Amino acid sequence: MEDVQAKHIIIATGARARVLPGLEPDGRLVWTYKEAMVPKSMPRSLLVVGSGAIGIEFASFYRTLGAEVMVVEIMDRVLPVEDEEISGLARKSFEKQGMKILTGTSVESLLKGADSVTATLKAGDGATQSITVDRVILAIGITGNVEGLGLEETGVRVERGHIVIDEWCRTGVAGVHAIGDVAGPPWLAHKASHEGILCVEKIAGVDGVHPLDTSNIPGCTYCWPQIASVGMTEQKAIETGHEIKVGRFPYQGNGKAIALGEPDGLIKTIFDARSGALLGAHMIGAEVTELIQGFCIARTLETTESELMHTIFPHPTLSEMMHESVLDAYGKVMHK
Repeated sequence: MEDVQAKHIIIATGARARVLPGLEPDGRLVWTYKEAMVPKSMPRSLLVVGSGAIGIEFASFYRTLGAEVMVVEIMDRVLPVEDEEISGLARKSFEKQGMKILTGTSVESLLKGADSVTATLKAGDGATQSITVDRVILAIGITGNVEGLGLEETGVRVERGHIVIDEWCRTGVAGVHAIGDVAGPPWLAHKASHEGILCVEKIAGVDGVHPLDTSNIPGCTYCWPQIASVGMTEQKAIETGHEIKVGRFPYQGNGKAIALGEPDGLIKTIFDARSGALLGAHMIGAEVTELIQGFCIARTLETTESELMHTIFPHPTLSEMMHESVLDAYGKVMHK
C-alpha cells in the first residue's frame, strides 16, 4: 500500500448493479447486466425486472434471439423516464414482437430451483401470480462504488449511493472531484467522457470551458425499435410552466424509411410557444440514436424553430423527418 498526494484528485470508480433485499443475484440463475452480457447458455425463457434502458435493451436482445421474455415494471409504464407518448409506442411495438409486459407490478420473491427460477409477482391491486423462467435479469438501477474510499473522513457528500457534485464536477471539498457513474445520473458513457474532459480542463484553467448542462445529454436505448431523446418531455414542459407547441412526424411518411422497410416510428419535437426554443425532442424508430445528435446540437446552440425550419435537410434521408416534425409544430408540415 502506498500513500499518494496530489493537489487534485478525480474519483471515477464507476457503479454496479443495484440489489434489493430478497432479490439478490447469484450469477447463475439470477443475473445482473454483467452475466446477461456473457451467458453460458441461451435461456428459453427470461424475466426482466425493470424496464429502464438496461432492462429493455436486454429484453429486446433476448426476444430477438427467440427467448420468451416477460418484463416487470413497478411504475405505470415502460421506459418511465421517456416521453409518455414514446413509451406507449414502444410498449405496443414490444408486445407486437411477442414480449409480455406487466406494469404497476413488483417482484415479491425469487425461488431458485435446480435450473430455473420461480418469481412471485404482485400487481397494484394486490393480486399475485407465480411464473417460472430459466433466468432472471435484475435491471433495477445502479449504485455508485463509494465504499472503501474514506469519503466519510473527507466531508464529501454521498446521497442515494452517489457522490454529490456541482456543474464543474467538484464535490465541495477542495481538490476532490468526481466524474461518471459514481457521480450520479444520467449513467451514460458519453456523459462520463464529457465530464472527464470538462473536469480536467477546468482544473488546468483552459479558456472557454462550459459547465455541464445535463438537460442537453442525449439518452439512447439500443433496442428494436431504437429510442432516443434530449431535453424535456411534453409533461415536464407543461409542469414547468411552458406554453408549448408540439410537432410529430411518422416514419410512414418518409420515403427513406419505407425503402429501408422501417415504416414504424415517430419524431416528436416540443417548443416553447413564446420564444421558439427547442425544449425537447423524442424519437422512436430506425436509427434514431444517430438522428438525435442533430437536436442536441440545436439545443447547445440555443437554436429556435425558425432556424431549424430554414435549415436544408438532404433528400432522401431519415433526417427529413426531423425537419417535418419542426414544421408540424407550427402548422407548416409538408408531407404528413
